[in-house]
Amino acid sequence: MLNFEPDHLYVQDRSLADRGRVAIFIDGSNLFYAALQLGIEIDYTKLLHRLTNGARLLRAFFYTGVDRTNEKQQGFLLWMRRNGYRVISKDLVQLPDGSKKANLDVEIAVDMMALVGSYDTAVLVSGDGDLAYAVDAASYRGVRVEVISLRSMTSDHLINVADRYIDLEGIKDEIMKESPRHNPNPYNYRPVPSTVNGHEEEA
Repeated sequence: MLNFEPDHLYVQDRSLADRGRVAIFIDGSNLFYAALQLGIEIDYTKLLHRLTNGARLLRAFFYTGVDRTNEKQQGFLLWMRRNGYRVISKDLVQLPDGSKKANLDVEIAVDMMALVGSYDTAVLVSGDGDLAYAVDAASYRGVRVEVISLRSMTSDHLINVADRYIDLEGIKDEIMKESPRHNPNPYNYRPVPSTVNGHEEEA
């Protein structure tokens, strides 16, 4: 009986290796909540290295809600800007129930589409199904889209329109902080929790 699996895997691995120029789009709130579920803290230097994975990086965007009075958060975002990230922020809005929220789905979608033609592969770190339409649209423009997020909080529709999906749980050992002594983020900032879609999420 013939077995064609090795050839299939070879072709797949070869196509994955040829990612061209990469643009990274990180939904900060979604990532923070995923890390909370995994019980880890993110090492953002390791994260950038893992997401780029040897490819040419166009830009790494980090989208997050901010509290202008939170000095620790401001220090964290300054560190991010100085260590390879382009921070896109929006002021947190307090909801009637007392929770705070800043939705940056539109900003992620607009940037992803505006830069089409400047990159070959988009790496989207989010499980938000609201971004599926933008992912599908980028794919039709010739972009390869990789989605990375925690499976339990990832929309099936988003996975279906992506070219590749990676569960954060499978790479957590590669992107987590090892110990405070090796913490590359001197501010050790943990975002303020907010409630989104009935879940407590960090904004």
